Amino acid sequence: MSVTDLSILGMLRTRMQWHQTRQKLIAENVANADMPGFKPRDLANPEIGRPGGALAQPAGAATGGGLAVTNAAHIGPAGGPEGPGADPRRVKGFEIRPSGNGVNLEEEMMKAGENQADYQMAASLYQKSLDTLKIAIGKR
Repeated sequence: MSVTDLSILGMLRTRMQWHQTRQKLIAENVANADMPGFKPRDLANPEIGRPGGALAQPAGAATGGGLAVTNAAHIGPAGGPEGPGADPRRVKGFEIRPSGNGVNLEEEMMKAGENQADYQMAASLYQKSLDTLKIAIGKR
């Protein structure tokens, strides 16, 4: 069994690759911020259960995960979309300019910063795991 076959290292390697791919998509969104008709893209979070991080809907698009209101007399979810557990950074809907472009530069920059921090954390954990293995086999 190779050291690189350990599940923790494989998981961290996969996570870092996911963050690299997401960073490329965020950079494409920023680069096309002035292109008419461009819709921003993002990767689905692999923790949600989408294997391989398949491409998600355009940022801010409804995914159909909420409750359907079939009658106006029904009681809605507690607190609405801004209720408990809601992400305060989440925008109610993405803005579309008259040219049809849906890129919000501020939102993309926030995503890029969060993505970079998450990548750095995964890279740091990967390095610490390798250091621990080196100590365990007496190479340090």
